[in-house]
Amino acid sequence: MTTDGTIADGTGIEVRPVAGHIGAEIIGVDLAGEPDDAVVAAIRAAVLRWKVVFFRGQRLDHAGHVAFARRFGEPVVLRKRGSASPADFPEIETTADRLELGGRFGMEHDEWLRRRRHTLLRGWHCDHGARVDPPAATILRAETVPPYGGDTTWSNLAAAYAGLSGPVKEFVDGLHAEHRLGVGYQPRPGDDAYVRHLLDHQVASLHPLVRVHPETGERVLYVNGYYVEQIAGLSRAESGAVLEMLLEQAVRPEYTVRFRWEPGSVAFWDNRATIHLAPSDNAHLGFPRTMHRVMLAGDVPVGVDGRASEAIVGTEPGRW
Repeated sequence: MTTDGTIADGTGIEVRPVAGHIGAEIIGVDLAGEPDDAVVAAIRAAVLRWKVVFFRGQRLDHAGHVAFARRFGEPVVLRKRGSASPADFPEIETTADRLELGGRFGMEHDEWLRRRRHTLLRGWHCDHGARVDPPAATILRAETVPPYGGDTTWSNLAAAYAGLSGPVKEFVDGLHAEHRLGVGYQPRPGDDAYVRHLLDHQVASLHPLVRVHPETGERVLYVNGYYVEQIAGLSRAESGAVLEMLLEQAVRPEYTVRFRWEPGSVAFWDNRATIHLAPSDNAHLGFPRTMHRVMLAGDVPVGVDGRASEAIVGTEPGRW
């Protein structure tokens, strides 16, 4: 390691940390050029160490994106995607699809987004966190981005757990919490078509509040603002207070990193050890933002007590 923190390991690439607890930029690799096994191993190690890594100036197309993802795991194939996603690549979801959602349920996208993020903490999430086996990782590629705005922020949940006091760690280590699709959404007064949609497509699981990372062995504070509804065994009032405290811990600025996207940028993050906050400062600007993601299949989380997550409704391991 050099004095500026850059790590070079003989593969020809450099790993440059960009924040104290999370995030590194990887220099010197062409993701479309079929990286060799040593480079793939170095990228994997960087993802595990820094939780999210960034690449700039990449020339990946859809096929190259999927091929790169396959070097690290099995891409998820979603049963339903929006019309913006490429028909010939079922592994890829185009996030511009989300712009269609508000209009489908009788409200503009801006209102739909506000109702999903009606508190400061609600927007923080891991991908598909209500599933019993959330994705292990996500690889997101920028095609078109606004000239300003549209940044994404990630937080390191292993660092957040490590930062808890000893008594709080002992308290939360054996707890489990219900993660449910849509609990962060604030309904419209009266009839709300999106609420009816959520009720008809419920997904919920009971996850450990502290997850043991399957590769690093780290303890991870497994909370997020969008899916977590209730800590099992606690009253509503107790659960609400504890969750607010843990969420505030999880997204403390020192555990986060913010990334400014450019066309050709790629972010690769560990979905088991991070939560992220998608941007909400660009919808009113009128600039297009087109991103493509591939998610890698994950396993069922296991807690400190050795107890695995349990499916409640609408989810089973390996079935999307």
